[in-house]
Amino acid sequence: MRKIKTAKFQLGQVVRHRVFSFRGVIFDVDPTFSNTEEWWEAIPEDIRPRRDQPFYHLFAENDDTEYIAYVSEQNLLPDDSGEPIRHPQVGDMFDRSEGGYMARLDQFH
Repeated sequence: MRKIKTAKFQLGQVVRHRVFSFRGVIFDVDPTFSNTEEWWEAIPEDIRPRRDQPFYHLFAENDDTEYIAYVSEQNLLPDDSGEPIRHPQVGDMFDRSEGGYMARLDQFH
């Protein structure tokens, strides 16, 4: 039986990508890779992450745009800048709090 790793990051936490220049707030976590094979194959093999680790869904942004990102745990670092995330969907799910974002209570009705 394979052991499932505990996620290092949590919902509402602001993170940044270890290699690429973007950051975001986590809104969902998969215990292991759970995207399409096509998505997996599109990642260059020399930088392709392991499948057997948590993958995070982010409301992401870079200098130019906002988007949804799907990122392996090995490629994320905490973002301690304190800067808000400007992605337009963040306010639908979260309220800003000290150190990150808290899920809005009305999301659980």
